[in-house]
This record gives sequence, structure tokens and C-alpha cells, in this order.
Amino acid sequence: MILPYKVATLLYCFNERDEILLLERAHEPNRGFWSPCGGKLKTDIGESPYACAAREAHEEMGLQFAPSDFHLAGLVSEHGFQGQAHWLMFLFELKPKLAQLPPPMSEGRFQFFPRAALDTLKIPQTDRERIWPWFWQHRGGFFAAHCHCHPDGRNDWTLEENRTANCG
Repeated sequence: MILPYKVATLLYCFNERDEILLLERAHEPNRGFWSPCGGKLKTDIGESPYACAAREAHEEMGLQFAPSDFHLAGLVSEHGFQGQAHWLMFLFELKPKLAQLPPPMSEGRFQFFPRAALDTLKIPQTDRERIWPWFWQHRGGFFAAHCHCHPDGRNDWTLEENRTANCG
């Protein structure tokens, strides 16, 4: 399927209570869903994924971080997401803990949630199926996965690499 290929970062940020910061998205993709903040890489200027993560943290949360403040937790490619695009997403965990909730902005509003709350939130299907479970399983390590999204809503997943935090 010939579709545009989009490259983005997602930021997994936590407070001192280890609650995850999520954004209730005001725009597509995933409008009305809770997801980590982030955004598209500026591929036209050759922006690195780490630089994009730092830029997005500043643009969306109003916070300054260096690219070295981010740990690459995962890499997810999605084939034909919602029939509109192919995605390559770099999942970064912010190493410093957030002291307060960022203010609302044009992209939506933020809220901290305990891990267990994810089961009850309106989150994207791909996040619920595999991305969140693999993020928690590999937290502190790394995973790479591919999702073939079918028009009927079915997703075929392949875990292409996985390293837990304690396996070096």
C-alpha cells in the first residue's frame, strides 16, 4: 500500500510517584484519546530523534531538556495505520521526573495517571494491544516492534528485538 511515511517521537514522562503523563489529544491522529505527548521529526532539516524529543518537550510541556535526558525505550513501525500513513515512532522515556503537571495547550490537556489506570482510559488500540505492555515489560531496556494494521481493524504484531533492563 503506497502511503506517506511519517516519523515521530513519543515521550514517556513520569512524576516522582511514577505516574505516567498523558495528553488527551485535541487533534488527529487519535483525537480524544490519551497518549504520550510527542510529535513529528523535522526530517527536512535532518533533525535527530533525540533532538526532536527535546524540542517536543519544550513545545508541548514548556520544559527544557537535553537530548541526553532521554532513554530510547522502543522503536515501533506501523504499516497502514488507520489506512492513512505508515509510521516510524521512537519511544523515549524522560529520565528526570516531572515536578508538576504541564499546562493545557493547543494539542490538548495533560494528566498524570497511575499505571493501573491505563486499563480504563480511552487509548489507541495499538497502544493497548502491544505498545504499553511491551513498554512496561522492557522499561529501562529496549524493544523494537512492527505492526501491520489491516483495514478491518485487525493488527498483526512482530516483536523484532527485545532487551530487558537487566540483560545488559
